[in-house]
Amino acid sequence: MKISFATHRTAVALTTLVLLSACSSIMDGDKVNYKTEGGTKVVPLDIPPDLTQLNRDTRYAVPGGPVSASGMAVRPAPAVAATAAKQVNDVRIERDGKQRWLVVNRSADAVWPIVQAFWIENGFTYVIEQQQLGLLETEWAENRAKIPQDLLRRTLGKVLDGLYSSGERDKFRTRIERNSTGGVDIFVTHRGMSEEYKDQSKTSTLWAPRPSDSELEAEFLSRLMVKLGVTAEQAKTSITAQEVAANKTTLVTRADTTLLNIPDTFDVAWRRVGLALDRTGFTVEDRDRAQGVYFVRYVDTAAKDDRGFFGKMFSSAKSDVGPVKYRIAVRRSGNTTEVTVQNAAGTTENSPISQRILKLLADDLR
Repeated sequence: MKISFATHRTAVALTTLVLLSACSSIMDGDKVNYKTEGGTKVVPLDIPPDLTQLNRDTRYAVPGGPVSASGMAVRPAPAVAATAAKQVNDVRIERDGKQRWLVVNRSADAVWPIVQAFWIENGFTYVIEQQQLGLLETEWAENRAKIPQDLLRRTLGKVLDGLYSSGERDKFRTRIERNSTGGVDIFVTHRGMSEEYKDQSKTSTLWAPRPSDSELEAEFLSRLMVKLGVTAEQAKTSITAQEVAANKTTLVTRADTTLLNIPDTFDVAWRRVGLALDRTGFTVEDRDRAQGVYFVRYVDTAAKDDRGFFGKMFSSAKSDVGPVKYRIAVRRSGNTTEVTVQNAAGTTENSPISQRILKLLADDLR
């Protein structure tokens, strides 16, 4: 029987694909390659297992609605151009243990549009964008650089791109806070989720939190430094500077009240607590540095609710488990700083919930 040319061509193509798929994996040279639109499936991970997404406070909403990469093309230009300044000496990086942050000698109004454009340029969209609070939080996104780049994917490119997944999602929170010198401190914190099998049968999966990645935080701080006008070489040298050991944080019980003792000045402790709140996923509604108070909401994970992660997300039935307002009070005490949990009225609490909150903060600060 005679084989047609088309059939022969198809057979050759299929054989080529099989051979290509057997080749070893070659990792992409880039550390990060995020995408929240197009070929990447958006996974609804807004509510981690131990927290809840709150209704957004409209008094901090930026006019114009949510930000998207396509929407930026038609939005009016900001009053302050999002371009890096020529001067590079006004940007430096500070480090305390594994925590890093940028100090920029520019006003918050000048820095905001630069940082706002930065995350969009890196493939992210926003779920929180509150200029009055200096807060930006990205949607969950996948780092495509973690997917092995075998010859099959390199050959077919975007045709097979949607069939591959790293099994991980990341989101980043950026906090821009005015400092005492008239400039700003910029903090970037990471939260991660990973897709895991529910049980040993491996028939279904769920999304579970994974530890924050300090190296990812450092990578984006380095890129942000370049966006702000620092050369790539200067940014790399600054990021890789020797780690400075952070002072040890301890949980202390005093007069039947549990508190967190940080052997640092108020300024250092305030910064460390703020980073810990961002990294552990607390919803920070507001902050008052003069009074030393972070206003947060928290969902008690120990409370009974057997519906599961996605059951809570999609079920129409209401649960008695909900977010509760708390105050995280940071107070100077001699040469150290103490952190306590207060209720919404400002009264110090010593309930099991407050102790769990302090334990979460202590674990991140150590």
